[in-house]
Amino acid sequence: MFFTRTHSYKFSASRQDLKDRLVGKHVRIHNLDFEVMEKDQSLSIIPHAEQVDAIKTLPITQVDFKEENGKTKVVITSRMRKLDLGGPMLVVIFCGFLLGASIVLFFAAPNEHQITYTLLGIGLFTFITFTIRMQMGYFDYVRKIRAYVKARSEAVISASAPVMAA
Repeated sequence: MFFTRTHSYKFSASRQDLKDRLVGKHVRIHNLDFEVMEKDQSLSIIPHAEQVDAIKTLPITQVDFKEENGKTKVVITSRMRKLDLGGPMLVVIFCGFLLGASIVLFFAAPNEHQITYTLLGIGLFTFITFTIRMQMGYFDYVRKIRAYVKARSEAVISASAPVMAA
């Protein structure tokens, strides 16, 4: 919900050409291997994190293909692994709780603004730090996977385009 990202692109190549270009390939991002596998009519890009010792929040990406009007629409949806979802959701709930408590205290105890502003400051600082860390980690993986799929799909188009002789 908070951590799901969807992007779509249109390409003039066929669905099968795009799939053939992606299926079975591996992409390395930050020394972590992601594998592209076919699942039903779509593709899944799944991280291989078995050998990773550090705690990482990783995406599972689904690539869907829809042919319409001679073009193929590629829809890329990245979701956080269910295993990784608990920690970030707790941080978001904690920050929401601090924000809510500071609003309630602002109106309920008008003479105790020091506590109100302290709670608000802690909540905002935690949320900003969390957002920056997520942008450097999880969302960086999402951006690089999306760029990989787009680059591989565009390579299909450039490889199948006729070469004009001068």
